[in-house]
Parts: sequence; structure tokens; C-alpha cells
Amino acid sequence: MWKDIGGREAGQIRPNSFANRVKSHRLSTLQLSNYKDIVSPHKGSINSLQVDLTEERYLLSGASDSSVAVYDVQRATDYEGGGHIAKHRSVFVVDKQHEHGHKYAISSAIWYPVDTGLFVTGSYDHYVVMNFKMPGKVYRTAMSPLAASHMLIAAGTEDVQVRLCDIASGAISQTLSGHRDGIMTVEWSTSSEWILVTGGCDGAIRFWDIRRAGCFRVLDQSQSQLGRRPPLLKRKRPGYKFVRNGPLVASMMVSISKSLSAGQNSSVKPRAPQKRSANGNGVRQSSVGRIPAKGSVRQRLHPGMLSSQDRATAHYGAVTGLKVTEDGMYLLSAGSDSRIRLWDVESGRNTLVNFETVRLQTSKTCLTFRGHYEHVNCCCFSSQDQELYTGGNDRQILVWCPSRLISDGVDAGPMQDQDNWSD
Repeated sequence: MWKDIGGREAGQIRPNSFANRVKSHRLSTLQLSNYKDIVSPHKGSINSLQVDLTEERYLLSGASDSSVAVYDVQRATDYEGGGHIAKHRSVFVVDKQHEHGHKYAISSAIWYPVDTGLFVTGSYDHYVVMNFKMPGKVYRTAMSPLAASHMLIAAGTEDVQVRLCDIASGAISQTLSGHRDGIMTVEWSTSSEWILVTGGCDGAIRFWDIRRAGCFRVLDQSQSQLGRRPPLLKRKRPGYKFVRNGPLVASMMVSISKSLSAGQNSSVKPRAPQKRSANGNGVRQSSVGRIPAKGSVRQRLHPGMLSSQDRATAHYGAVTGLKVTEDGMYLLSAGSDSRIRLWDVESGRNTLVNFETVRLQTSKTCLTFRGHYEHVNCCCFSSQDQELYTGGNDRQILVWCPSRLISDGVDAGPMQDQDNWSD
């Protein structure tokens, strides 16, 4: 690492490259923190964790004892062990004794994307933020980080319909029908404020354009592709590589990849020429974020239609988690069939990345975190500090930080505090 620092000072390493190397090194040394402790006030299992999207300073937690708490992860409330262990106690707690508190377990707690003064909770008491009454238990809530034209909360419940709750009007503005069982997870696209992805107990993953009726895509695990994407015609742009970031793969639903510009790959053969369409353009455009043509069955299926495509499944069991990568090119899904799948958003195909084998081949496991006494229910990652937060049935919130001490990989140099040069 000191060699990289010297190369940066000499101008041999670009700033972005140096920053990526530092972050990769910090991620590879994640371990249970012995100098930072979050004191949980919850008396039940931790079901939801999220760091705010604006400052990445406040951690929000929701638990099965119907309480929600907020912590300042950058400023400790007190210190122990001679000032070496920072204790982060909750800034405030909202429990069932509060006049607007939930009565049953909180299943989802998320920050408002652009303001740390507002957060949204969903509970098994059939309510979302105590204003929207749902027909069943609330499993997941989500808000678009890109939204500039709406203030919608997508709610997945044990009912078969996805409901969009409008904060501005205080009413449920829209329902999305198509799933045949409860909706376990919902996720907004990171490339369009209008695209919503949902996963249900029926094993289906559906893409919705909330400006139109019916879903426009249903993922099918039998439809797959190998290798990287083929190049696009008539629109030149750099090719892309998918880089697997080990520690983030270990945390599963944390964003695990960024597509890096790598130049056009000359080894990939171009597609065969396509027939020109009626509008004279021979290139088929992406269906993601584009309003399908009226009456187009291939692009958009009405929820009432019964077809093999509409009944396609992405998992052999319930879809329990969804995460769109930051560039919007890929979708990660997890299911009760103990499988994690990576999907190409553009083509809607399974990329056949085999995450399943990491359970059997330890050589493919990048990092394993052991610290909880019972099952882990949730985790979230802070990209600013490269810290991982995990919550489990043991009612504890654990912090996993990069090692504070590093040594020179080339010369035997003195040990230094990593925080002094991480930025």
C-alpha cells in the first residue's frame, strides 16, 4: 500500500485508481469492530437497517418489538475502555407507546431519499407510516432515489397487488396487478424514476412502468445468456466489464458491482444485420424505461392475460430480495430456493453467474463474517466509511470496519492509522 501512496505522490497512479485501490484494500480487511459499538434499544430481532442516502451519517433500524430507532454513526454519545471504545446510542426511539407507533413488528424502515428528517416504516399491523392502510402484513417498502416528479412509496404486502402510496396526497394512488401470491420485495430502478421491480411468493420478478397499466417484463430463469453483452449497433459507446467486488458479494443485497469503462472489446463478434422496421431504424431499442407500443403483447402483457410468458418464474420459491446495481445494468435476486441470480436488465436474461457454489467451494468465498449468536436478518453498507452494519435475531447491531492498522506490503515500515490516508 505504501508503494501505491508513493506512486500517487509521483503522479504515476491516477486519483480515481488510487481511491479504488484504497477502498478495495479497506474492504478486504473488514472485521468486527473493536472500537465502535452500536447500543441497540430493541427488545426484539432486528428486521431492517439502512444508512441515510444524503449524508450517510444516520442509521435507521426497525425491529420485531414494533420499535424504530435512529443512530448517529459518526459521532459517539460516550466512550468506554479508557476512551478507546466509542458507544453510539440511539438519538431517539419510536415504539408502540408512541401515539403514532406501530402495534406489531416492523418489517421495513427506509429513509426518505433526499431528507434525513423523514423516514418510512411498514409493519405487520397492516400500516405504512400509520397513514396508509394495507390489506395485509407489509413485507417491504421502497422509494425511488431518482424521483423528481412523484413522492410514491411502493409497498409489497401479503396481498397479490403492489400499492403505490402518494405522500403528497396521503392516498393510495395506484395498484399494480399481476402477481399470484404475496409480494415479498420491491425495488426501484436506479436509471429511471418510473420503473419498479417486484418479487413475489409466486417466484416471479416483474418490471413495471408506473405510467402504464400492466407489467412489461417477467423474468424467466430458463432464458439465459453467457458472457458479456453484445455490442449495440449504430450507437457507439465504450464496452463494459462486470467487476465482482468480493466483500460486497458476501453481504449479498448490498450493491456489489460498478460497470467500469473498458473500451470496445474487439474479440466480441457483432450481431448479424437486422431487418429494418417500419420506422426505418434497424436497431431494436431497450424496453426498459420505454413505453411499449399500444397492443404490443411481446413488450407488455396485461395482468389478466394467461400465457406461458406471463407465468414465468425467476426462482423455485418465493423471491425474498432484489437489488439493482448502481449503474442500473444488472439486477440481483435472492430466493427461498437458496439461490442468488444476476440478471441483465437490458435483455431480461439470467447471466448464469453461479453464486450457489460458494457454499460448497470455500475457495470462492471472499469473506465470511461471524459474530451474531443467531440468524442474521438484514445488513447495509456505508460506501463513505466502508462499514458494514448487520442485524439479527440476537437483537444486536454489529459494526464491521476495515482494519485500522496496515503494514507496507513491500517494505517493513511502521504501522499507521489507516483513517489518516483513506481519503
